Amino acid sequence: MNRWLALAPLVVLAALAALFIGWSLKRDPVIKPDAMVGQMIPASSLPQLDEGAAADLRTLAAGRPVLVNLFASWCAPCRIEHPKLMELKARGVVVIGVAYKDEPVATRAFLEEMGDPFDAVLVDREGRLGLDLGVSGVPETFAVDASGRIRAKQAGPLLDDRDVTRLTQALQRR
Repeated sequence: MNRWLALAPLVVLAALAALFIGWSLKRDPVIKPDAMVGQMIPASSLPQLDEGAAADLRTLAAGRPVLVNLFASWCAPCRIEHPKLMELKARGVVVIGVAYKDEPVATRAFLEEMGDPFDAVLVDREGRLGLDLGVSGVPETFAVDASGRIRAKQAGPLLDDRDVTRLTQALQRR
């Protein structure tokens, strides 16, 4: 009888392991929840990189479709997507940058080296806006329509024209 009691924790552990394995095999790792899509862009007052004066993201985005790109100088995928952001700027797309958990000096050096595709850059040193937007890491880009509603999200770098087209088309939705 004591042997059976000693084996009970192992049986429970094995059953839990089987449940976890079964759940993870049914879960699609490609699906990334986009909880903020369809919601209004959060009101968030952050310092601007150039002026240091506080600016509200909702005010910067008001009345026009914009892309909001969270990036960082220490982020390797941000360097990979940077040429796509520069192409968007050349096409006249308004892009607001948010330097996520980055030092302003490092952000300025990054933009001087790579080029500045942003109409405005906000500094989110503590990652507050990132939390409000539900980011899982950088880079992440949000398509915000003229009414301030998030229409699409790109988690990870903008790698090809399909990513860019999907976001720019989402800017036109009402």
